[in-house]
Amino acid sequence: MISPVRLLADQAFSRAAGAPLLPGNQVRLLKDAAENYPAWLEAIRSAEHLVHFESYIIHDDDVGAEFAECLAAQARKGVRVRLLYDWMGALGKTSSRFWKRLRMAGVEVRCFNPPRFDSPFGWLSRDHRKTIVVDGRVGFVTGLCVGRMWAGQPERGIEPWRDTGVEVRGPAVADISDAFAEVWALAGAPIPEADLVRRDAPGQAGDVSVRVVATTPGSASLFRVDQLVAALAQKALWLTDAYFVGTAAYVESLRAAARDGVDVRLLVPGPSDIPLLRPLSVAGYQPLLEAGVRVFEWNGPMLHAKTAVADGRWARVGSSNLNVASWIGNHEMDVVVKDDGFGAAMERMYQDDLGRATEIILGRSRSRSTSAGGSAGRLAAGAIRIGNTVSAAATGRRIFAPTEARVLALSGFLLLGVVVLALLWPRVVVIPLMLVIGWVAVALLLRSNKLRRLRRPSAPS
Repeated sequence: MISPVRLLADQAFSRAAGAPLLPGNQVRLLKDAAENYPAWLEAIRSAEHLVHFESYIIHDDDVGAEFAECLAAQARKGVRVRLLYDWMGALGKTSSRFWKRLRMAGVEVRCFNPPRFDSPFGWLSRDHRKTIVVDGRVGFVTGLCVGRMWAGQPERGIEPWRDTGVEVRGPAVADISDAFAEVWALAGAPIPEADLVRRDAPGQAGDVSVRVVATTPGSASLFRVDQLVAALAQKALWLTDAYFVGTAAYVESLRAAARDGVDVRLLVPGPSDIPLLRPLSVAGYQPLLEAGVRVFEWNGPMLHAKTAVADGRWARVGSSNLNVASWIGNHEMDVVVKDDGFGAAMERMYQDDLGRATEIILGRSRSRSTSAGGSAGRLAAGAIRIGNTVSAAATGRRIFAPTEARVLALSGFLLLGVVVLALLWPRVVVIPLMLVIGWVAVALLLRSNKLRRLRRPSAPS
């Protein structure tokens, strides 16, 4: 018999996530591209009716070409293949010829949220999900995009990026399918009713309970879940995150758990593909370390996974990072698994990862080299962190840690640079500013005109 406390906790999770707990699933943990990519390709090649493929980035390289040919081959056989990619994610990484070849093969390709003149800042909202659904019987939710960096180049001694995904079979596949259909409809006509997965179609496949958390901009449902987990964890909370820039509220949740005796650990990249983000993450170490949270840096080329495991029985895997861009700004997809066996597997994987990590000790500092590249959504999260620090300094809202001195100094020098630029070459600053203001003004007028037309009553027949 389930205890009243556990029932209450399940109810709290359902309300926080906006997603029910679905029993009867089979979930397989997949580590790195070596396990994820073959499973994806095998599922796609076995498709008989339908493939829905959603990825923030599909690189135009040999790995992207392999997936493109697999999808195109299925489309030529008569399988309905729909592919959704993000405009920002593909920018500079995928050529128009890549998408044209897929379309010519019969794949329905859509781009999510390209820039629009009537929405100057609409590009800030991204589809950061990485999901696949095949025939409504199997689904994948993952942190991996498609590209050579995830697979590595063993012949050149280049290791693959570290990342995690899951394969899901059972009733939860319908929720993954519905989430894809919602974002697909934002980019064009909705999916026909006949191609939607019926709620009763994926039968019982196992004994694992799963919650599919499909977040949308402004919903903050996973943020609520992450805070709830930090509050309910009794023994351990082990986190892995690629682009950690925690908000004050979330950092305080982790600190409170650690002070209460919970074994809180955070594994983050050493080298990062976004150099700007690393000092922001490092600036957040001290308040965590002071409260007893253990922080580890990955020693491999790049840690891209986004996972959590609490008390060995609750786990999360997906696309969401622990930052504002993922929690509030993007479309994200994560699965929350409630199962002792899966939780134990996650803990074993975490312990293996710590074998390739270095623990950060309070009072010590290290420096690493980084490589260029990355996502504008995560850069936006970094900018928000800088903005919060600077605004707090200007208004005196809170006490700062010494580690934030670097952020404040950098922000001060940047602002002084803008002032000097404006004094010496006013047009360099004024003209771009006027163009942006003019763009926003025209967009507001266009939006107003559209709303006025909607309000106007139709003429009598």
